[in-house]
Amino acid sequence: MKIALLGYGKMGKVIEKLALQKGHIIVYKSAENFEEGDFSSADVAIEFSAPEAAVSNISKALNANIPVVSGTTGWLDKYAEMVKLCESRNGSFITASNFSVGVNLFFSINEYAAKLMAEWNEYDVSIEEIHHTEKKDAPSGTAISLAEDILKNSKKSNWQLDATEKDTLKISAKREEDVKGTHEVAYHSAIDSISLKHVAHSREGFAKGAILAAEFLKDKKGNFTMKDVLGLS
Repeated sequence: MKIALLGYGKMGKVIEKLALQKGHIIVYKSAENFEEGDFSSADVAIEFSAPEAAVSNISKALNANIPVVSGTTGWLDKYAEMVKLCESRNGSFITASNFSVGVNLFFSINEYAAKLMAEWNEYDVSIEEIHHTEKKDAPSGTAISLAEDILKNSKKSNWQLDATEKDTLKISAKREEDVKGTHEVAYHSAIDSISLKHVAHSREGFAKGAILAAEFLKDKKGNFTMKDVLGLS
């Protein structure tokens, strides 16, 4: 499979290494003020850039009829616009707040736990996420995805960073040196606590999932999610 990398930072370089190990070919790389290779020859594009560049990169791929996998977060106010563009171009698109297989299993566990806990009003739920100091958006897209699945099964009205209101789901975001990504969902009552936690030990989990998504997306048409890729729908 011929892959274009839209974004060639730390994640792009890990994806390149693992893709080459799997026998794929990197035909194009781009970053801010950097471009190398032949984009038009790509079978699929994998996009890990910055929030301000994501829409442009995704549009570039869709307009070129190249399937695109996007792992950039912080741009989802434009998601509907990208879905519409994909449909108008009869294209192929997957975006996810997190491509790690473990995190996507964690999403399903979190959703199931939220359904179980919904009737036990004595427990108050909150989310904490910790990332490296270079991460630009807060809370993380992964934390927002966790929150959205909790809200569907909760009396909380919405989520908010560092919320103090009882009817609002609190998300805490911390930034520390060399943290790949930690997410914890906690249910606290006066007598006990229950917590679910995912800790990423390296960026390889995100890269492997993105390559898996690209392999799934090649030769398909439509908008998909990691649930489709992993058969969790």
